[in-house]
Amino acid sequence: MSKVTISMRRMALAGCAALALFTAAAAQAKTILFVGNSFTQGAHSPVRAYRPDLVTDLNGTGIGGVPALFKTFADEAGLDFTVSLETDGGKGLEFHYATKRALIDRAWDIVVLQGLSTLDRKNPGDPTLHVENAALLAKMFKRANPAAEVDLVSTWSRADLTYLSTGHWHGQPITAMADDLAAASRLALQRSPDIQRAIPVGTAWNRAFAERIADPNPYDGTSFGQVDLWTYDQYHASAAGYYLEALVLFGAITGVDPTTLGAREKGADAIGLSPELTVALQRVARDTLRAQGATRP
Repeated sequence: MSKVTISMRRMALAGCAALALFTAAAAQAKTILFVGNSFTQGAHSPVRAYRPDLVTDLNGTGIGGVPALFKTFADEAGLDFTVSLETDGGKGLEFHYATKRALIDRAWDIVVLQGLSTLDRKNPGDPTLHVENAALLAKMFKRANPAAEVDLVSTWSRADLTYLSTGHWHGQPITAMADDLAAASRLALQRSPDIQRAIPVGTAWNRAFAERIADPNPYDGTSFGQVDLWTYDQYHASAAGYYLEALVLFGAITGVDPTTLGAREKGADAIGLSPELTVALQRVARDTLRAQGATRP
């Protein structure tokens, strides 16, 4: 056999090996679906328009949002995720179960559910509707893929519902609403064996307040050296608030320490966060996840 023939066979074998590695890597890509509302979309902040090219918006509305930040973090960490989202502003989980099943009922590796911030529009703070529909959605996703991981987001306190006299949590500490939402998530986990974990986004906001990284009361001005985690309506998040949400989601789902993303993390720079604030929020996310465990109780 000639040296040329041997060389050609070696090249062919190398090509086959490279193709096999590429195919294996592609097969290992995890699919993740974010189901939620304006808090998932990054509404009223630069996050909503952030990198829609990185994700698939199943509703075709061209939103990047918090899922696109998650995808950026995953890419930076060398993790392979195919990210999709199905969102509708102002809607609870009952809306997605009632009207979007044909769109989302398929086999996903991971599903992240984000319900209405008040749990129930007609009965704020009542977890019944939220818990029931989280369980229905989780069961549906587990039917499609018994190995699917279904996670439930526990979101943040709203300043407008705490400081204004018309708010359901008026007169209580700013941490109270987030604590109630976390309790609703714990109840959902107790009621449904199909939900893997509660992701403590609201608890991370509370930690940011306690550590004086974020100002807990936007109605009396933002203290120097602190950040406002809410946007202009004191309801939705600011870019910093959504960034903290995305960090907690990323750390809980992947197990990667959010501080490893570093001060020059690309998503933070794109939405206008300083390196100092970026590092501070990454630290809050890490410490919250370490303290909370973010797993089934």
